[in-house]
Amino acid sequence: MKTLLISAVAVVSFACASAPQPIQQNSTAANPPASNERPQNTIAHSTENQQVPPAQTGAKTKWTQGGEPIDTKELDAAVKTAEKSGDKKSMSEAYYKRAVALTDARQYAAALGDYRRALKNDPTNTEAKEWIDKIIMIYDGMNKEYPKEGEEPPALPFTKEK
Repeated sequence: MKTLLISAVAVVSFACASAPQPIQQNSTAANPPASNERPQNTIAHSTENQQVPPAQTGAKTKWTQGGEPIDTKELDAAVKTAEKSGDKKSMSEAYYKRAVALTDARQYAAALGDYRRALKNDPTNTEAKEWIDKIIMIYDGMNKEYPKEGEEPPALPFTKEK
């Protein structure tokens, strides 16, 4: 029995000794760190002793107009035609269509104004209300102020490439 126990311990210790050893992934010899980087370890991935980025300090930054310029000439004409007709429903539809195009071009500040105008002309326009909420949520997620009603910028100017 004693020999069986000794041989079992010997087999286990031999198996453990010959098991593959873990390889260090961030070896400074094999992969030297970039100029200002230091090798990372488990502690480097914790949240302890880390600075809070400015976006998480609670203060919202001012919104900015961005996105891709698009040609809204036809959509602008449809808005003018609808405004001349005085029909609130058609004005709401025209503003909504232009807002969707501006949203697709990531011109969220300008789109927000058109969604608001669409909702003002047709309070039953649930899609416009949903998009207003989504755009405000996007700005809140980026910790940025969103344009107040009436302060929305026009669409970015579009110039044809030659």
